[in-house]
Amino acid sequence: MGDMMRAARMHAVGGAMQIDEVPKPVASGSNVVVEVATCGMVPNLGNVLRNWPEWCPHLPQPKLPAIFGLDPAGVVREVGENVIGIRPGDRVYVSPVRSCGTCPACLDGKRTQCNYMTFNGYFGFQENSQVLYQQYPHGGFGEYMLAPAYSLVKLPDNVSFEDASRLGYLGTAYSALKKAGHMAGHSVLINGGTGTLGLGAVLFARAMGATRILVTARNRELLERVRQLDPTRIAAFSTLDGEIRPWVLSQTDGQGVDYMLDTLGAVASLEVMVDAMRSVRRGGRIVNIGGTAGDITFDIKWLMDDQITLEGSVWFTTAEGYEMVEMMRTRLVDVTAFEHRKHPLDEINAAINGVGQGDGGFTSYMVTPR
Repeated sequence: MGDMMRAARMHAVGGAMQIDEVPKPVASGSNVVVEVATCGMVPNLGNVLRNWPEWCPHLPQPKLPAIFGLDPAGVVREVGENVIGIRPGDRVYVSPVRSCGTCPACLDGKRTQCNYMTFNGYFGFQENSQVLYQQYPHGGFGEYMLAPAYSLVKLPDNVSFEDASRLGYLGTAYSALKKAGHMAGHSVLINGGTGTLGLGAVLFARAMGATRILVTARNRELLERVRQLDPTRIAAFSTLDGEIRPWVLSQTDGQGVDYMLDTLGAVASLEVMVDAMRSVRRGGRIVNIGGTAGDITFDIKWLMDDQITLEGSVWFTTAEGYEMVEMMRTRLVDVTAFEHRKHPLDEINAAINGVGQGDGGFTSYMVTPR
């Protein structure tokens, strides 16, 4: 391997990506070098690249020029001298979560609660994030990337790189379902269940034993496709046809659902989110993993009176990544419904502009650097 590699870098906010020759990383210490096979593109990518400094100035991006790319998968090519259990040739997914590794949260396996927590190749969560951008400057939109060994999930032979590059949003949904509670024999409402995040929640709720999966969104055609994944357990409702709460009550003998996940996107209606929240039974749990931002209005006493739990959840742990790929290996989670749209690195700008033009969460978007 030579000393240089090709990578797509953003030089100005909102500007087109440029294909540059940059130094190829070298593994040392507890880090590895991964040859990227494919890198997934999430629906929110265009917003992050064009509008993030204005929309979310408290969530800093790396100093430009920078290599973005959130969901890479590929093959380990080099390992540092302190790496144990990872070898060259291993097929891996690279989680973008970066953290300090020494604080109580990190030592407890809760790296997303670290005060340095950063999404590599995407954005950070506090000013400290720039420290980790400097240590790990490579997102997945390049031929190679440097990554800490703790971020790697080894892939079984029957889990493709294409499916692995979807693990980011799948894992976000999976971790949220675990936080919500025991799924077997219970009901769950997935608000926004036809999108990339929501469809993953449906697939994992089904695999985890939820017996009543209620899905809400706008697009009736996509809702029917979701329902057909398991017509005996999945029911669907378009928010174009009215309010969510009366429909949910009609599906649950007037009780409401045990759990609710909100997976709506950045420009979704807050009123729809509150409507879905109101569909939870007494003692139920609500977990927010969507991108909807803004102030919502509801009677806070309702949370107390009905003993409702409201929680936010970001990403997933590497250990949960291993749980997911094992479920995919055994086909407990069936991801064959995904349709992959791949673009070479040279077409990255067209690829970014095309995200979201497919069939909702059924379409996966990715860039192949080689």
